[in-house]
Amino acid sequence: MKALILVGGFGTRLRPLTLSVPKPLVDFANKPMILHQIEALKAIGVTEVVLAINYQPEVMLNFLKEFEKKLGIKITCSQETEPLGTAGPIALARDKLIDGSGEPFFVLNSDVISEYPLKEMVNFHKGHGGEASIMVTKVDEPSKYGVVVMEETTGKVEKFVEKPQIFVGNKINAGIYLLNPSVLNRIELRPTSIEKEVFPKIAAENKLYAMVLPGFWMDIGQPKDYITGLRMYLKSLRKKSSTKLSTGSHFVGNVLVDESAVIGDGCLIGPDVAIGPGCIIESGVRLSRCTIMRGVRIKKHTCVSNSIIGWHSTVGKWARLENMTILGEDVHLGDEVYSNGGVVLPHKEIKSSILKPEIVM
Repeated sequence: MKALILVGGFGTRLRPLTLSVPKPLVDFANKPMILHQIEALKAIGVTEVVLAINYQPEVMLNFLKEFEKKLGIKITCSQETEPLGTAGPIALARDKLIDGSGEPFFVLNSDVISEYPLKEMVNFHKGHGGEASIMVTKVDEPSKYGVVVMEETTGKVEKFVEKPQIFVGNKINAGIYLLNPSVLNRIELRPTSIEKEVFPKIAAENKLYAMVLPGFWMDIGQPKDYITGLRMYLKSLRKKSSTKLSTGSHFVGNVLVDESAVIGDGCLIGPDVAIGPGCIIESGVRLSRCTIMRGVRIKKHTCVSNSIIGWHSTVGKWARLENMTILGEDVHLGDEVYSNGGVVLPHKEIKSSILKPEIVM
């Protein structure tokens, strides 16, 4: 089987992290976002992954080459010269996706994190005999999304309602599809939307089915959702393989620490924290609901909550970072500095406090 991952644009909502690497390579729970998906695809027997991309393909490919070897899966790129929406890239990658086997192929949005029940999806797809399957997830506020109206028993999709003002259902498109090769004949090579143009036509012919996603789901394309997604991911990890999570008097709740990180005495870490490779957390540090990326040093008695600290940054002693503070790569924050939602671009030195949420160029 093959799979297409829609990588797409510039990742502006995750700046300043995406000023250093393309969004799919931003670390999430100590590995690049896109790797979570590639590993899940490999696990169910996908042999080739095509990345639909319009931005920095060489950076992506160079980086993924090592994983190609490690995972034993072929990774190629299909590059857009203009943005093609959510369906155009599928048409563009047509020749890479068709291999004459007649097997369906996966399409995934690169921002989505979940438990990826892909094997169940293959069984569901083969069971209903339609042309396309989509994964849907239940949400509390359906009015913010496009809602999928479906038959509860069979999963057959009746229609899509964009941001409904009255309640029509609470299931939304989760950005994971399994499509028969015949779907390629329905997509023109132009900027086009799979949700608004392609799927409604398949649904009108009663050939589109939706499977409700078990477990958690999050689009982690912006900082607040990234932090929420980390909480959900670590909770799921606790259920599935809790040996990967850290234990001991230093830790509260679910915490993921790379084995090469060093943690000092008297720290309190958690809940919902990821600490990357080569990090040094000095003594007396308090961390909660945050991601500390590779090579970061956090000095004594500092407190970090609801924040993301980018690669190779340092945070001084007795500092306090909170309220969605994001430090880009190689940022150096002085001793006793307070940041209330500061968003700091890469390679900066910060010596004075950031009292209200703002971007520091």
